[in-house]
Order: sequence, then C-alpha cells, then structure tokens
Amino acid sequence: MATAVTAGPLVSLALPENRAMRLATQIFLAVAGTLLLTVSAKTKVVLGPVDLSLQTLAVFLIAIAFGRRLAVATLLLYLAQGALGFPVFQSTPEKGIGLAYMVGPTGGYLAGFVVMAAIAGWAADRGWDRNPFKLFSALLVAEIVMLAMGFGWLAHLIGAEKAWQFGVAPFIVPDLIKVALASAIAPAIWSLLPASLKR
Repeated sequence: MATAVTAGPLVSLALPENRAMRLATQIFLAVAGTLLLTVSAKTKVVLGPVDLSLQTLAVFLIAIAFGRRLAVATLLLYLAQGALGFPVFQSTPEKGIGLAYMVGPTGGYLAGFVVMAAIAGWAADRGWDRNPFKLFSALLVAEIVMLAMGFGWLAHLIGAEKAWQFGVAPFIVPDLIKVALASAIAPAIWSLLPASLKR
C-alpha cells in the first residue's frame, strides 16, 4: 500500500511497499514510459537533419513523475530497444534502425535525453516538482545540457555552423515552451492532491 511522502516524485505515491510488487510496478512503468517516448518521437516536424518532436516534453514528464533512478532506467531501456532494431526513434525505420541510426545526426540528443532525465529526476526526488520556479531552473539546465550534447555530436558530423543552424537554433523557442509547460504541469498536479499525501 502506498504511503504519504515528505518529498520525492509523483510515482512514490503509487509504489507498493511490498518489494516484489514494487519491482513489478517499476518495470511496468518503465515499459509504459518507453511507449510514451516512442509515440512522442513519431510526432514530429521536419527541420533539416534533425526533426522537432514532442519527445523532450515526454522525457521531462517521465523524469519528473518517476524520479532519477526510474527515469534513467526507462531512458536506457528505450535506447536498448532502439539499439536492438525496434523502430522507436524519430524517422525509424525509414532513415535506418539500430546502432546505425543511433550514431547518426540524432545520436547526441539521444544520449542527452539520459542526462536530461537524470537532472530532471534529481530535482523531482528533492521535491522541486512542487515549485514551478525551482523546477523551471532544473529543467532549463537539463535542456541546455541535452542541446549541448546534441550540438557537439552533430557538429562532429556536419560542422559547427550547420549544427547550430539545424540542430540548436530551431529548438530554442519550442524547447523553452516545453520547459515552461513541464514546470507548470507537475506543481499543478501536486496542488490537486489531498493534503494527506503531501506531508
């Protein structure tokens, strides 16, 4: 049975105390998270060598809801699915699958998603997901790190100027909107929960 918590992500309210049930629930959530990531990746707008999708928002929401450890595990499971050839990424299978796709233009962003999830989940573990300003600051750092990793790898492939033009500049405003949305959603959910769960 779930118990009230003083801090931690939203998922902590739903995890059973029984170890076996807790593990089963976490596995279920991780698999569900990879499905959400896949759906969000397929929702895209083509903007050159790297496409714009809802995936960064999905990563934020998963990390905020799951916390650092489960969020990172979910992202690693997602990458493992992709590495095994499942068409879970943007533009798969049409632009390739498996490791060949992962070392392409989006490779740095995929790795960046793991770091992004770690930073956002770390913030949620400390209760920052209840304060929109604290959460925004953490998600902004996570976003910058992810974009930097994506830019670095893309610059290696196509040069720094094109990497900035196609891999960073088009994402700045849309991703700031996603940061703001995620920063507002989690505190709003917490505000709707009974006070007994927020002690």
